[in-house]
Amino acid sequence: MERAWQFSLVVLMVLLLALSAWQTLEPTRTIPYSQFLELLENGKVAEVTLSGDQLRGQLKQPEKEGWKLFSTRPVNPELAELLARHNVKFSNEGSGGSFWGELALWFLFPLFLVVIMTAGLRRLREPGENRLDSFGASRAKVYEEKNIRTTFAEVAGVDEAKADLEEVVSFLRNPRDYNRLGAHLPRGIMLVGPPGTGKTLLARALAGEAGVPFFSINGSEFVEMFVGVGAARVRDLFARAKKSAPCIIFIDELDALGRARSGVSGLSGHDEKDQTLNQLLSELDGFDPQRGIVLLAATNRPETLDPALLRAGRFDRHVLVDRPDKNGRLAILKVHVRGVPLAPSVDLSEVAGLTTGFTGAELANLVNEAAIIATRRKAVSVGPDDFVGALERLVAGLEKKTRLLNPAEREIVAFHESGHAMVALALPGTETVHKVSIIPRGIGALGYNIQRPAEDRYLTTRRELETKMAVLLGGRAAEMLIFGVPTTGASDDLDKATSLARHMVMRYGMSDSLGLATVADEQPLEKRACSEETAARVDRSVRELVEQAFRRALEALERNREPLERMARALLQKETLNADELPQPVWRGDAYDGDHRAAPVEQVG
Repeated sequence: MERAWQFSLVVLMVLLLALSAWQTLEPTRTIPYSQFLELLENGKVAEVTLSGDQLRGQLKQPEKEGWKLFSTRPVNPELAELLARHNVKFSNEGSGGSFWGELALWFLFPLFLVVIMTAGLRRLREPGENRLDSFGASRAKVYEEKNIRTTFAEVAGVDEAKADLEEVVSFLRNPRDYNRLGAHLPRGIMLVGPPGTGKTLLARALAGEAGVPFFSINGSEFVEMFVGVGAARVRDLFARAKKSAPCIIFIDELDALGRARSGVSGLSGHDEKDQTLNQLLSELDGFDPQRGIVLLAATNRPETLDPALLRAGRFDRHVLVDRPDKNGRLAILKVHVRGVPLAPSVDLSEVAGLTTGFTGAELANLVNEAAIIATRRKAVSVGPDDFVGALERLVAGLEKKTRLLNPAEREIVAFHESGHAMVALALPGTETVHKVSIIPRGIGALGYNIQRPAEDRYLTTRRELETKMAVLLGGRAAEMLIFGVPTTGASDDLDKATSLARHMVMRYGMSDSLGLATVADEQPLEKRACSEETAARVDRSVRELVEQAFRRALEALERNREPLERMARALLQKETLNADELPQPVWRGDAYDGDHRAAPVEQVG
C-alpha cells in the first residue's frame, strides 16, 4: 500500500511537470510592454487576461510573423507614460511561471523529496547489508552448500593437511560420534605455510566436503580507522555463525588482525587493532565447539602472531601446509592439466622434477604459461618445450631479443655465463645445469643459467653451501681469468654469495672463528646484542668465506679453460645451449683438504 501511494505521487509529479512544459510550448509571443501599448493604441488587441503580474492577450489578426497570442508584464502606469513620451522601449522582466509550474516547483517537488528520503531512511533501519550501522557489521561472505563445489579431490600435494582436516568433516557430519566419549574438536585450527601452498583452497574444500555454511573474511577487513568498529564486526560475525551452526568461519591473513600487541598501551597507535584482537580472544573463549562451529585461520607469518592466540584452548591445532615434494607436485600438475590437451611426449614427472620448490599456485601458473606459449605458436596441444619455455619465463623472466649488445659486451656475457656453468659442472654437489643462454631476460639480466636440483633436499652441508657460493662467483672468476678486469654484471651474484656467507656465519654456526655461536641477523649490526669485536669477527668471517669460494671457482676455471672457451664460442654462435650441448670439464674437483679448498683428484680426458 505504501509503495502504491509513493508511485501515485511520482506519477502526479511527472504529469504536472509535463503540463507545465506543454504550456510553455504554446505559440505565445512574449512582447515588451511598450509594444503592447502600441498594439493597444492601434486597435489590434482583441482581449486580455490579467493574472497576478502576468498579462496575456489575443490579437484580432495575426501579425506578419504569424503569432496571435501574446504575453507581457505590466509596468507602473506613470513610469510607462513617461517612457512612452520619450519613445523608450520598456518591459517588465519577472521570474514567475505558470500556475502548474509554480505548484510543481514550490510544493510537490519538496514533498517528493521528503517522501524519498523517508523511504530511504526506513530501508537503512532494516536489518541487512544496507542498514545504517552496517559499517559495524561483519563483511564476511556466506557461501551456502550449493555454492561450494570444491572438494578434497581438487586439493593435491598436501595429503597430511587433508588428513587432519578430514576429522573436522567427520565431526560436522556426525558430532554424536565424537561427543559419545566427551571429545570435541579444537576451538581453532590454524593453517600455516608459505604463500600459494593452498591454505584458502583447503578451507573451501573443507566446507564443500562438510556441506555447511562457510563464513570467509580477510583479517584486514576487521580493522578500520574508527575505534570499536573491528570489535563490533567480530561480535557480528560470531553472532551470525551461531545462528547458522554447524558452520565454518575462515579468517584469511590472520596476521593482519592478530599481530602481537605492543607492551606500552596508548603509545603504539594500534588501539583499534588491540581492541579487535581482544574481542576475537573473548569470542574464542565464549563459544562452545560442540555446537558445530569450526574456526579456521590461515597465515604465512605465524611468528608475528600474538601468543594469546596460540595458547591451548584457542588455536589449539596447527596444520602445516608446506611446499609440495616431487610426488605432491606431480599430483598438483595432474589436477591443473585436466582441461589442457597434452602432447604424448609430455612427461609430467620430469616437469615435477624441474620445479623443485614450486608451490601449488606457481605450478598452476606454470601450466597456464605453457598453454599460452602453445596457443601462441598455434599448436593443437601443449608439448615439453612449452613447459620448458614457461619455466624459463617464470624463473628468468621475459625474453628480450630486441635488447642488442655490442660484440664486446656479448663476449663478456658469454664468458660470464659459461663461467657459472663450467664451475657447476666441475665441482661436486652442485645442481644440474639444464640450459645456458646469453639472451637477455627480465630486468637487467643479460644472460642466465637454469640449474635445478635433481631431487628434493631438506638439509644442506657446509661443503654444499661453499660450492654454491663458488658457482655464484663463477661469472666474476671467468671475467678475471679471460679479460683481467671485473664488470658490473656480477653485482647480483655478489649479493647472493655475501648473503649466503652471512647466513653461514650468523645463523648456521659454520664459521671457524665464531664457532657454534649465532648472532641475530634480522637487525643492523649497530642494533644487535653483540659486541663490536664480535661484529668485526663476523665481517672477517664473511669476507673469508666469499674470497675462499672465489678462489675455488677461479681454480676450477683455470684447469678447465679450454672447455670454458669452447662453451663461450658456442654461446656466441647459438645464444642458447641445452644440457647435452655443454662441453664437459677436463678436470673435476672432488674433495677438500684441511682448509676446505678444492683438490684435483681426477683428470677427465
